[in-house]
Amino acid sequence: MLKLLGLVCATAVAVVAAHPGAVAYGKYLVEEVGKCQECHTPRTQTGELDKSKWLKGATLDFQPEHETEAWIKLAPDLTPSGDLFARWHERGLVSFLETGVGPTGHPSRPPMPAYRLRPHDAEAIVAYIKSLK
Repeated sequence: MLKLLGLVCATAVAVVAAHPGAVAYGKYLVEEVGKCQECHTPRTQTGELDKSKWLKGATLDFQPEHETEAWIKLAPDLTPSGDLFARWHERGLVSFLETGVGPTGHPSRPPMPAYRLRPHDAEAIVAYIKSLK
């Protein structure tokens, strides 16, 4: 039964990724709704987002006023060439965006929100991320 469920989930991801509008919709969700680039893209010396390193990970230039447990200082590279994608794969990223829990069973760490997205939205985001170099 679990194998069948995994096959159904993998097929759903493949169908969304194959849909021509999925990448554009995922880009909209990443860039306009989630504003993922604000943390996951480094900035140039003038403070602008470095478009040559889009979503390649960045050191966060902000922190909480009070100590916050598990606060991270480095937003990971989200692109397919990054370590996160290599470890979590497509299905792990989709699941994380749907549940707020990573493949290891741990919730997202601040300042990353614990998203609980609809499957269609999570799959579109991963389709967009997969399209990045």
